[in-house]
Amino acid sequence: MLTVEIDEGSGFCFGVTTAIRKAEEELSADGSLYCLGDIVHNGSECERLHALGLHTIDHTALEQLHKTKVLLRAHGEPPETYRTAERNSIEIVDATCPVVLQLQRRIRKVYTENHPPQIVIYGKRGHAEVLGLVGQTDGEAHVIECLEEAACLDFSRDICLFSQTTKPLEGFRCIVEYITSHIHPPATFRYYDTICRQVANRLPNIRTFAARHDVVIFVCGLKSSNGRVLYEACRQVNPRSHMVDTPSAILPEWFDKTTKSIGVCGATSTPKWLMEDCKDTILHIAEEKKTNEEKNSRK
Repeated sequence: MLTVEIDEGSGFCFGVTTAIRKAEEELSADGSLYCLGDIVHNGSECERLHALGLHTIDHTALEQLHKTKVLLRAHGEPPETYRTAERNSIEIVDATCPVVLQLQRRIRKVYTENHPPQIVIYGKRGHAEVLGLVGQTDGEAHVIECLEEAACLDFSRDICLFSQTTKPLEGFRCIVEYITSHIHPPATFRYYDTICRQVANRLPNIRTFAARHDVVIFVCGLKSSNGRVLYEACRQVNPRSHMVDTPSAILPEWFDKTTKSIGVCGATSTPKWLMEDCKDTILHIAEEKKTNEEKNSRK
């Protein structure tokens, strides 16, 4: 008997849930709303909201807008975005995640100290959240993506380390250890663990989930950085893990007669309804396989 389980811990994090709720409320009232960047790194969810009237724009388009509403997604934005909105009489619907907002304020506070240190952000270059964080320092913060890049820092100067909220906790700890062992007194080193635990705790949980199934279907948008990290965690404990962005990407050959248990899980940007659709597709594939086997057995 085949069982298909959806991971209860997968799906939207608090910040994304709030952003989508705000978008739906505005769309319900006005029927149309602009959003600066994809509201979530999931094409299927973006298409659903687009059908309701959500229009995705970039920063160049923002410059051309006047006297309208624009939603800022959970990732957050640099101060320049707010200045543009003020100049153009744009009403901001601010859906910045509270965890990201607190991080932005911390970075700004350190940057405006009398003698600011080197501000270092452990994160992905070009990521929307990281652009917002670097913006708090007028572009002066150093972004490092891995332990090896920490070697390029000036250890004779004070250093203050922060992290993108969705980075792996293990990577952050390794960088802390490296800087601690290389800093040259009297230079000082401060660090702030700003990783969102709602996201970080998903790594051990999803490993446990993946390990107890024969096959794992990991559902996420192709742009999701968080999804890549979580998928790799699944694949490390279960080689029969497959990443898909839509139900149509699920292939029948991934399941054979030995497959008794299938797990469906996803990123913090994956909607529950999409995982449900994937479950339905898997069950449909299984039913077709069973029907074909019965036909072949009667021949």
